[in-house]
Amino acid sequence: MKLLLKTVLLLLSMVAFGSLSGNTGQERLLKFYHTHTGDSLQAVYFRQGEYDPGALADIQAFLADWRNGEQHELDPGLMDILWQLQQATGSTETWEVISAYRSPETNEMLRSKSSGVAKKSQHLVGNAIDVRLRGLDLEVLRDTAKSLKLGGVGYYSGANFVHVDTGRVRYW
Repeated sequence: MKLLLKTVLLLLSMVAFGSLSGNTGQERLLKFYHTHTGDSLQAVYFRQGEYDPGALADIQAFLADWRNGEQHELDPGLMDILWQLQQATGSTETWEVISAYRSPETNEMLRSKSSGVAKKSQHLVGNAIDVRLRGLDLEVLRDTAKSLKLGGVGYYSGANFVHVDTGRVRYW
């Protein structure tokens, strides 16, 4: 309960100062570490009021299906969700990526092994990412993502990650 109260107070203070709007012209930096490949990436994907196509291409390559290297265009709004989560929590730490884009072959393989993998997963269209944020409690990440109401949020405590996507607002 204390943790939830802290999260709510932090979010209210940030809303009061307008830092969650996402419409500022400031640079938006994201740092990533891929848990399966060991690769790292740091990219300013938004600057001077516009998305940086080169940085988005670097992020797209980094978040490719790690099993076969297949890439897919990513929704830039997904990066905005990650950035807004960092703004809301005050974190400048690295995102640990478990999964992002999934090829149809990878998704089918995962579906054959688990009932928790959606046939029409947001991962298939570049709208989803499974992550944790270094130094931040997973429950705080989940609760903050839910409070933003920017898309889907899934909580996988056993696997130690939170799923966020740019689809309709829903929680599991």
